[in-house]
Amino acid sequence: MDERGLRQIQENADFAVARLGPLSDVEFGLNAASVEWVMGFIERRRTRPDAQDLDVLVAVLGSFLGACIVAATGGNWHRVDGHGWGVRLPCGSTAFPFAKVHKQLLFGTVGGDSIAGFYLVRRQRSGLQAGDEADRPA
Repeated sequence: MDERGLRQIQENADFAVARLGPLSDVEFGLNAASVEWVMGFIERRRTRPDAQDLDVLVAVLGSFLGACIVAATGGNWHRVDGHGWGVRLPCGSTAFPFAKVHKQLLFGTVGGDSIAGFYLVRRQRSGLQAGDEADRPA
């Protein structure tokens, strides 16, 4: 297990919560409302390419999205050869939050890439619905 990688993911997720929470209008944490807000943040951010550092945004927001999926599903982070970090879901499939954030930054929701939809599908595959205990802020 890559402890340093896991530590960096946790630090990135904590950074996202600390920095984005005060900017949001929701009870920000590892929950569906926050993922929805971050989806909008990505959409607003992608319209300003001069202010965007793609690699940093993908690292921080991908860590946050993955942490939300872990919190909601009980999944766990693991490295997949050739694909990098993903979240192994209880059903056995793996979600790749960094790839999804990257796609939304590049193509936007109009291009069919939504981190909120991605999050909700992973929750549903784990048998959780909106309003379940796992949807509470961290």
